[in-house]
Amino acid sequence: MNPNPETSNLRTEAIAGITTFFTMAYIVVVNPSVLTTEGTGMPFSGVMTATVLLSFVSTLLMGLYARLPYAVASGMGLNAFFTYTVILGKGVPWPTALGITFWAGVLFLLVSLTPIRESIARAVPEGLRIGSAAGIGVFLTFIGLKNSGFVVNDPVTSVRAGHLTPSVMLSLAGFVLMGALLRRKNPLAFLIGIFAVTALGWMLGLVQAPESLFAMPDFSSAFLKMDLWGALKLSMIPSILAILFTDLFDSITSFVGMSHGAGLVDSKGAPKRLREGLIVDSWATLLAGVFGTSSGTVFIESMAGVEVGGRTGRTAVFAALCFLPCLFIAPLAGMVPAFATAPVLVWVGVLMFRSVSALKTDHLEDLVPAFLAIILVPLTFSITQGLIWGFLSHVIFYWLAGRRSEITRTQVVICILASVILAIENSA
Repeated sequence: MNPNPETSNLRTEAIAGITTFFTMAYIVVVNPSVLTTEGTGMPFSGVMTATVLLSFVSTLLMGLYARLPYAVASGMGLNAFFTYTVILGKGVPWPTALGITFWAGVLFLLVSLTPIRESIARAVPEGLRIGSAAGIGVFLTFIGLKNSGFVVNDPVTSVRAGHLTPSVMLSLAGFVLMGALLRRKNPLAFLIGIFAVTALGWMLGLVQAPESLFAMPDFSSAFLKMDLWGALKLSMIPSILAILFTDLFDSITSFVGMSHGAGLVDSKGAPKRLREGLIVDSWATLLAGVFGTSSGTVFIESMAGVEVGGRTGRTAVFAALCFLPCLFIAPLAGMVPAFATAPVLVWVGVLMFRSVSALKTDHLEDLVPAFLAIILVPLTFSITQGLIWGFLSHVIFYWLAGRRSEITRTQVVICILASVILAIENSA
């Protein structure tokens, strides 16, 4: 399932791109639902159009410019910050919040055009790289289990096992079917599973067909509605920095983790074509403010396409093209239920967790940062938190272990930035 980039053929890349699209197609409906939460005042149709447009343009850039097989869309953690912290928490009007996102993207791009971001990524210790890949795998598994209904919320224990409802049983059946097909190295394993579960769900009345197949895109209610000058008020600076730093750490960790899991690394273990990928990621944040949605970032669901053979930018191009029709048939794309794509996320998590076999466990100063990354990413629902505490513990434990000479200046700077993010988050 891990072919060489040079030997990946067009058919394989097409299958990979379509697979990636279906594992993250939920963003077309979920992101507008989050941003238009009661009290924000944002228009649902405008945000949906912006979400699709951002996914298409940014993913296409990732394929054509960065030549990487990763898809880009509005980030789930960032849309929650945009909605609940900036708009509802601080009472910022949504056009101003879009302006905040735009300026964060401008700063993000300026940093991306310098060697700073690349230096930061290359400063990630090997153990933390492995830990981040495994942590993302556990994170994806947890999301998949929750989406399927196998794991549910509990007021006492936070989470617990859910009831074996028909949708949960269908999800489990899809997991088994995909596993059988993966064992036979079938490149359509994930797609077959998704379509089979969706079809069975429709037959059992668990999936509703949309009332209409077509919906015209809305370019009038949110597009170019950002308030650029209102976003430059002094009181808005912390929000701009929060988006900048959070997006910075999320994208770096995602690139490092996915590149390591996909084998798209150089001889030193650093992600290939990192600079180009990070530039595209920064444009996704800038364009989000222009289009009318929250910050864009590379999606870890892209690993679904990687696992079925996607290794080049053509995978991202095919994924982008799948988003384009959603400008008109978003209701049809939204027909695929969460319990149909949940098994894909679980399987990708299983496959990404394989990286722990290379983890060095002889010394605590190497083990602790990796362990914190593995455990904190899923428990905090934040890739950023896993990276922050992984870096802080790396510097602290290397200092205590007498290995101070191995701590680089870049790692110290990263720790300072991490502390700034924690201060901003805790003062919000």
